[in-house]
Amino acid sequence: MPECWDGEHDVETPYGMIHVVIRGAPKGNKPAILTYHDVGLNHKMCFNPFFNNEDMQEITKHFVICHVDAPGQHVGASQFPQGYQYPTMDQLAGMLPTVVQHFGFKSTVGIGVGAGAYILAKFALMFPDMVEGLVLLNIDPNGKGWIDWAASKLSGLTSTIPDTVLPHLFSQEEMVSNTELVQSYRQQITNSINHHNLQLFWNMYNSRRDLEMNRGGTAINAKTLKCPVMLVVGDNAPAEEGVVECNSKLDPTNTTFLKMADSGGLPQLTQPGKLTEAFKYFLQGMGYIAYVKDRRLSGGPVPSASMTRLARSRTASLTSAGSVEGPRSRACTNSDSAEGVGSVSQTMEVSC
Repeated sequence: MPECWDGEHDVETPYGMIHVVIRGAPKGNKPAILTYHDVGLNHKMCFNPFFNNEDMQEITKHFVICHVDAPGQHVGASQFPQGYQYPTMDQLAGMLPTVVQHFGFKSTVGIGVGAGAYILAKFALMFPDMVEGLVLLNIDPNGKGWIDWAASKLSGLTSTIPDTVLPHLFSQEEMVSNTELVQSYRQQITNSINHHNLQLFWNMYNSRRDLEMNRGGTAINAKTLKCPVMLVVGDNAPAEEGVVECNSKLDPTNTTFLKMADSGGLPQLTQPGKLTEAFKYFLQGMGYIAYVKDRRLSGGPVPSASMTRLARSRTASLTSAGSVEGPRSRACTNSDSAEGVGSVSQTMEVSC
């Protein structure tokens, strides 16, 4: 990949054009960090606070970053003509191999939020050899039922698209308080994204099917994500139930579940420093970063063994025959302090 590819690009795929922004250049055999935003956002609105975080620079200098904007969602996108058929969620995932091949990436580590998390999970299920790891925020692996679908249709008839999308992005507490962040994003959604295009993406996301994955041993021919996965959700976030269920469908030996306190619906916006720290641990556990600095401790490098224990804190879900909650059983959680990290192989709940 030449240096001059740093910048904005429109890539033709089998399912239409897609807008891509490249930052940096490939570093040896390291994977590209591939991001995909949530519905109602684009890569700038979804990821700028996270990637602009000072501590994140320690990571980005080691990797090439590839931000993908869903069709028609980037700033300045032309409005799709009437009758345009927006790509399905499967087709959105099917666009990504062309992007990976176009830029010559050897593999990827994906970071997705909401709809973007669903798309990246689908991408990894369809093309596992292209994905080395996934960080999935606010993922809901379930398709919409008829009641939910009808409710979203009715909401679309009585509300503007920004007001329809905001409760998907932010917690009820944030919405009721009408926080400065909610006000800011209402304005950005109103002014920065073509509403016709956004409505098409929103409709397609709400027409999604269940992600066809189950933990090994729970179903015949069970299929699940093969790569290391870090699931992230804020406490009281709209997506909390979906993320918990996704956790129950993944292999507990390569899954980490972070429930972040005081982070609202979008932890990458409200707690970018904490999420950056967790992402460093995740990459270190994959062998890509030798050490990270933990400011909660001495401020110096943390020994690799300590980070490995944190990065490899595994998940455990109440999915045994004794569970009384059935398939939507909630995950066991353990709040880890700095002193107790790695001592319990259960879901790690970040409460700092």
